[in-house]
Amino acid sequence: VQLVESGGGLVEPGGSLRLTCVASGVTFSNYAMAWFRQAPGKEREFVAAIAWSGGTSYNEFAKGRFVITRSSTKNTVYLQMITLKPEDTAVYYCNTDSGGYAWGQGTQVTVSA
Repeated sequence: VQLVESGGGLVEPGGSLRLTCVASGVTFSNYAMAWFRQAPGKEREFVAAIAWSGGTSYNEFAKGRFVITRSSTKNTVYLQMITLKPEDTAVYYCNTDSGGYAWGQGTQVTVSA
């Protein structure tokens, strides 16, 4: 199984980004998929998840600003982020909601003026 995240970058506070995660070697639709993030010096934390049924859940800080979606046909999960804040700066990763696969390299999101 390989998870490849992309779409990160440098953005000013209030800006937006759309992250993409493509999975290979796994039947995506069988799993709830999730985004996690890890800021410097902090532990990895849950951001959002989407079930095979399409149901979603979010960490409190993501509610109202982040939206997780998926395309089972493309084996891809997305994270649309708006109104970004400096505290959103982190490396963002995707995985199953239980972190069941080897972590990819992630994609760096930096929110700074």
